[in-house]
Amino acid sequence: MASSASPDSSHGKGWVLAYGILSAAIGVAAFVWPVSATITATLLFGSFLFVAGIMALATGFRSRAHHASTYRIVYGILSILVGLVILLEPATGAISITLLVAFWLAMRGIFELFWGYRFPIGRALMIALGLINLLLAIFIIWTIPLSALTLPGYLLGISFLMTGVTAIAEASAA
Repeated sequence: MASSASPDSSHGKGWVLAYGILSAAIGVAAFVWPVSATITATLLFGSFLFVAGIMALATGFRSRAHHASTYRIVYGILSILVGLVILLEPATGAISITLLVAFWLAMRGIFELFWGYRFPIGRALMIALGLINLLLAIFIIWTIPLSALTLPGYLLGISFLMTGVTAIAEASAA
């Protein structure tokens, strides 16, 4: 007698559920301790840049005859320097990340306003989204340094929490 569930539907369900619970717990922890999450994310990012820089530098020197070797060497040096700054001064790295998020929100808001005025359908929603993104960018810049110490942690928390909820839902549906 065959089971009504397909063989793949429950394969790994426990692992997916455990992954979801762990991810959600990390997300909640990032909301409870946003400064610690920000510093952790910043140090991980700095470590990634540092290691990527070493790899790019090594690749650039090993392939000197290749047309992209100079690019890899310059990229490697830049990545190592920025990675070191972030590792040695994580608060500076957190401010930089926060300013990049604010810049991204501001540019996105400007584009949404521009296209919102041009779109006949969904104009009001696009304009509202553009205004919200511009206001968020202004708020982030206005509240630095506090936003720099918490925003990356909150973004990390949202990402982990949503990943966890999605994995839990997937495991429950299997």
